[in-house]
Amino acid sequence: MAILQALVLLSQMPRRSRWRRRVLSFCLILGFMAACLCHPPARGQEKTEILWDSWGVPHIFAPDERSLFRAFGWAQAQGHGALLLKLYGEARGRASEYWGIEGLSNDQYTRLMGIPDRAQEWYRGQSPEMKGNLDAFAEGITTYLQSHPQGLPDYASAVLPITGADILALTQKTLWFEFLINPRQVEALKRRELPPPGESGSNAWAIAPSQTRNGNALLLANPHTPWGGAFRWTEAQLVAPGLNLSGAAPVGIPLLAMGFNDRLGWSLTVNYPHNVGIYELAVDKDGYRWDGAVKPFVAHRERLKIRQADGGFQTLEWDRQESEAGIVAARQGSRAYVLQIPGLDRPQVLDQFLDMGKAWNLAQFEDAWRRGQAPMFNALYGDTQGNIFYLYNALILRREGTWQAWGQPRPLERSQDLPREYLTYDELPRLTNPANGWLQNSNDPPWTSAVPSPLKPERYLPSLAAPNLGLAPNLLRTQRSLKQLLEGGPWDLERLQKAQFSSRLELADRLLPLLLPAAKLLANPLGLEAAEVLKAWDRQAAPTSRGAVLFFFWASALERQTLFSKPWNPADPLNTPAGIRDINQALAVLEGVAAQVKLLYGALDVSWGDAAQMQAGARRQPASGAPGDLGSFRVLQFKTTPQQKLEAWFGDSFIQIVEFSDPPRAQSALVYGNSSEPGSPHNGDQLELYAKDRLRPVWRTPQEIGAHLEKREVF
Repeated sequence: MAILQALVLLSQMPRRSRWRRRVLSFCLILGFMAACLCHPPARGQEKTEILWDSWGVPHIFAPDERSLFRAFGWAQAQGHGALLLKLYGEARGRASEYWGIEGLSNDQYTRLMGIPDRAQEWYRGQSPEMKGNLDAFAEGITTYLQSHPQGLPDYASAVLPITGADILALTQKTLWFEFLINPRQVEALKRRELPPPGESGSNAWAIAPSQTRNGNALLLANPHTPWGGAFRWTEAQLVAPGLNLSGAAPVGIPLLAMGFNDRLGWSLTVNYPHNVGIYELAVDKDGYRWDGAVKPFVAHRERLKIRQADGGFQTLEWDRQESEAGIVAARQGSRAYVLQIPGLDRPQVLDQFLDMGKAWNLAQFEDAWRRGQAPMFNALYGDTQGNIFYLYNALILRREGTWQAWGQPRPLERSQDLPREYLTYDELPRLTNPANGWLQNSNDPPWTSAVPSPLKPERYLPSLAAPNLGLAPNLLRTQRSLKQLLEGGPWDLERLQKAQFSSRLELADRLLPLLLPAAKLLANPLGLEAAEVLKAWDRQAAPTSRGAVLFFFWASALERQTLFSKPWNPADPLNTPAGIRDINQALAVLEGVAAQVKLLYGALDVSWGDAAQMQAGARRQPASGAPGDLGSFRVLQFKTTPQQKLEAWFGDSFIQIVEFSDPPRAQSALVYGNSSEPGSPHNGDQLELYAKDRLRPVWRTPQEIGAHLEKREVF
């Protein structure tokens, strides 16, 4: 505003006026100050600094990009040295060479998908700048681990040095061959079963200033992923000329996948675009029938070394095959199942994410997505100008048929039936500043990103996305998300945090009003006792909730496909499916489950925190949260331990809420801590925060970081 006023004054002065020169100088000074605020120079222009805060988060201030990438590699190696070696070894398809037969299934899948060879091709296809950045990141990891070998596994020297191609192999393996399609889906094809949906999920919200207490946009990022392996997150701040980004990256990846800078931020959620074409080819001798002839498969010889217990190696050789339609994933008699995987010819996904982090407004952010390098994901966005934005991103081939049909194998014998042309960015569903004042995604289709939504499925290609909310993989969690937002504003960071930690179960609200009256009339004494416990329960999955254990096991034992008497109905999208189709069976299951719960835990009203636990490093906490398919917004998935405890292994991982004031304010938590190293004080140190429904402030300025400084490294 001061610059504008000065310019107005300047225009009214004579050209040779002494005051005109002074005002012009004033404008230049203000302009320089504004530029510095918008793109702050990296602290310590001559050297690179890593300021480690008291939560083990590295804040990296570098004079240039290459130095930044090198320092980020060094920092990741400190927090995740052993895990990095494992991930890169797996991405090379050499896990069984490094640590034995347990790595064989990984290597067979990794080689089957051609990841190691393609990573070399991708590396050759990088710009000189990105190639230098990748090499620097790899060098930072290698240098740290070679100079700090203590505690590393025996195979560390065999895996080192890390290369730029290794980073692209892990990027490809994570984004394309875990998120987009995964080994479990390929194994299902080999058994002639329909591929199951992916396991990962997320919640994300963007709330417009019209719905907030302080008149600033708000953003929630909350990915749900396994608590280990390639899905583990690491948090950092990356600062270099033109970049000041805080957020989280998958371990081993050199750029933040979600975060915020001084002007904008974004979150990602998993979508299910069914954009991997699954085809059945008719096998004929050593080839497949194609365009009226027999075309040979293209074979690639693979040679795998498997470490033996005595230190020697056994060699396994086989041919992986490709067809014109894609990768041959499985052969079953006269049929070959082939995967047409989109985007494998687009190796600049890391450039795209770097551009997103450098973006200073919505137009620049969209320009990054227009590069069309990421194969999937919804993006939700907010900025200091008050904009909110949603994008359903996917590399989708222009194809006939419905989304449902593209989720299963399709016979193919003609080249003219093979889709080859991608939809453009402008053909994807996206929404800016909707009238309702908020956007959300909980892995549901684009049509419920806002309510009411201007996005209508009939305006888009039928194969693009699920046509309605009823087909969402986590319908009840999405309904819980929508109901919280439909309560209306005003929103602020405190209320957003409370909503994030809500573990109220939508399924309990849906079923208990029907189950409990029926139990009074039809249940046996144990069933009546169980009904009384469920009646007194708060319908939460909080540590002190009594009844959550009983409900969890009862709901898990029910056949969800045949449970409801009323299917999902577009006329009542937030409260259907509903009803209980067979109340007698539901009561019989309740009575059986009640007997088991009493046997296992000694009481039907055992608290959720006594039965369900969370562990990170050496730290343990009672669990708070439940599976998303029960309708909990706060998501945890559980495995049963030998001691009959429920152990969390998946769900809420990185949580970040941002208020886009100027500068932005943010809070976050990395549930399992910012280190996976056994001896690190930050392995599990944030678990207690999460258990107590708390987040911690995100520090960004040198002054804030300095007040909570644990360690400083200078390069």
